[in-house]
Amino acid sequence: MADGIGGADGLAGLDFASVTPEEFAKIVKGFSGKEITEIAQNAELRARVLQEVFGRMGRQFKPESAGTVKALIRWKITGVDEAVYETDISEGTCTVREGRSDAEPRVTLVMADPEFLKLVSGNASPVTMFMMRKIKIAGDVAFAAGLTRYFDIPKA
Repeated sequence: MADGIGGADGLAGLDFASVTPEEFAKIVKGFSGKEITEIAQNAELRARVLQEVFGRMGRQFKPESAGTVKALIRWKITGVDEAVYETDISEGTCTVREGRSDAEPRVTLVMADPEFLKLVSGNASPVTMFMMRKIKIAGDVAFAAGLTRYFDIPKA
């Protein structure tokens, strides 16, 4: 366990608002996929982690990299329950919402909790994850391949 964070109990006591993206990346790096799956089985803790990660996406968005890109990205995180979030990139902004809209996404990314957390914390290569079938992509695969350039993703 990274930095003395002991599984679900240690993570549950964490004040996510005070953790930097770099610190979060180090914490995630310290967990195995099995440990993340066990943590994700705590519905309340999973919801807190997902809300924090998606809440930060707007702040970690790099509008200068996105330029005039317009795209709706649907994220489906599988686990005990499926969680769905959408990021809407348009006119140099990134808006995040929980749930599925009626809009047609440019790309849909489907992955389990461990892969999602490893991806958004910079602890895994999206291309490698796709090649190993850890991420399923529906829609514009080429756009999905370059998606990380639109966000400031920490490295652990």
